[in-house]
Amino acid sequence: SGKMSGEGDIASVMGFSGFGKKARTFDLDAIFEQTRRTAIERSQRVFDEWQKDSQMEEEGESSKSVKSSVQTQRDKSAAATSRKQESESSSDSGSDSDSELIGPPLPPQHTAQDDDDERVRLPLPPGYTGSTAHSDEDDDDDEGEAQDDDNPVKKIPDTHEITLQHGTKTVSALGLDPSGARLVTGGYDYDVRFWDFAGMDQALQAFRTLQPCECHQIRSLQYSITGDVILVVSGNAQAKVLDRDGFNVMECMKGDQYIVDMANTKGHTAMLNCGCWHPKIKEEFMTCSNDGTVRTWDLNSEKKHKSVFKPRTLQGKKVTPTCCAYSRDGKLIAAGCQDGTIQIWDRNLSVHTKFHCRQAHIPGSDTSCLSFSYDGMTLASRGGDDTLKTWDIRNFRKPVNVANGLTNYFSMTDCCFSPDDKLLVTGTSVKKDEGNGKLVFFDRASFQRVYEIEVTSASVVRCLWHPKLNQIMVGTGNGLAKVYYDPVKSHRGAKLCVVKSQRKEKQAETLTQDYIITPHALPMFREARQRSTRKQLEKDRLDPKKSHKPEPPVSGPGRGGRVAAHGGTLSSFIVKNIALDKTDDSNPREAILRHAKEASDNPYWVAPAYTQ
Repeated sequence: SGKMSGEGDIASVMGFSGFGKKARTFDLDAIFEQTRRTAIERSQRVFDEWQKDSQMEEEGESSKSVKSSVQTQRDKSAAATSRKQESESSSDSGSDSDSELIGPPLPPQHTAQDDDDERVRLPLPPGYTGSTAHSDEDDDDDEGEAQDDDNPVKKIPDTHEITLQHGTKTVSALGLDPSGARLVTGGYDYDVRFWDFAGMDQALQAFRTLQPCECHQIRSLQYSITGDVILVVSGNAQAKVLDRDGFNVMECMKGDQYIVDMANTKGHTAMLNCGCWHPKIKEEFMTCSNDGTVRTWDLNSEKKHKSVFKPRTLQGKKVTPTCCAYSRDGKLIAAGCQDGTIQIWDRNLSVHTKFHCRQAHIPGSDTSCLSFSYDGMTLASRGGDDTLKTWDIRNFRKPVNVANGLTNYFSMTDCCFSPDDKLLVTGTSVKKDEGNGKLVFFDRASFQRVYEIEVTSASVVRCLWHPKLNQIMVGTGNGLAKVYYDPVKSHRGAKLCVVKSQRKEKQAETLTQDYIITPHALPMFREARQRSTRKQLEKDRLDPKKSHKPEPPVSGPGRGGRVAAHGGTLSSFIVKNIALDKTDDSNPREAILRHAKEASDNPYWVAPAYTQ
């Protein structure tokens, strides 16, 4: 009674009554009976479904068995959850008693094993494969997809194409920025055109055209690794660097052509052949020229080259490099020369070659392109002797593979590797009206001609396979730049502009009708005054000041008081106003004697002086 009164005092002080929970009570016999009935019902249902599935299998429909297995698994999982709930409830009931479990709970794997041991399993029907059948089919599909992945021809994006009209002459240079947003094309017509895939519509018009090197053919164009500047190599001796919008950033120095040792001049002294950017250092680029040198330059110092590499023949004489390339890591510099050799230097050692192949191509033919594979082990060379060869850098004496019969009429015909390094691509040349130029694909390992695309009825000069876009750009001999792409395998690039409809030009159409002027008509019959631009133009035509035709520029030395190319100086003003044609056709005798009579009548000046 004292305890109860104490609790009442606490309740009155603290403001609530009842301390502790009331223990829950469970009827364990009723719970076990309900669980047993549920298990019997589910086992009976599973057995009936199994019999039904076996009958369906005899009829040849195996799909139902899969569904029943899924249903069986669902029932089993439901039974497991119910069993788990019951175990939890029993543990709760046990926890109310003094026999409470002390320590951490059992791991879930252990409980799952116990559940599996307790679970009553029915035998699987004969011939039932269940998930194994599915897994076999999936394996077959995966094998088929793997075969497609292994076949590099399936990855060539050639299902669709767009044609960019550069001009009418050969497209001799192509450049695509690293992101694939802008394309630049250069040609024999001295023009460089800028194409923006995101900004173009179906009209496919270039947004800028310029002639950075005046009357010199464009031989090479390339974006730097950051994509902010473009290297322009043309037929003159000075390479230029432009920014993305075509404005001049740098122009290389021209060397002194009277100095014998080309290493002592500050720049090239003869026509350039090729140029490219360093793949790792964004400020460094390289050019090669007919003066027999390969020079590297720094974007920040245009006054002088960075280093000079001088290819030499077997006799030590000067030889012209026709193409040059950096290795993928930028440590090697390769040059293809006119005597058929391929010479490779270490970038930091410009004196002696690191690798040298004396008879790579036929002497006298222009090696038009050198290209390193993405793994850096293979070098591909496109020769002017109608061949395409691959070389292993580690064993540079003999070519690994050779392909013949690839006609080449241009000194800048390209070859390049596919982004996965499994294919090698080059173009073929044709004479006018003698067939179509082709883009030819070779398997890198077997060097079999696995695929070809007929591009156009002219030579295929430039080709470029962009790794990010997975699109192939081609420059042809008839002024076209074609872009091949696949809507599924390719990304952005040409896909951005083909979906945009062509903008309609706003044409200002003026509808004019006959206007009858009746000045003396009554106000009720008088028409409103017509106000149109045409009427104003007709009025201005009658105004002598507004319709005055400006005088054309003077051709020749000048006439009528106007002097050709006169400026704003005083002498030009005097010449303009005084040096006029004042020809006097009067008789000179009459001009002299017209004052004779007045002098005799009034001899003021001469006669009085002598009278005295």
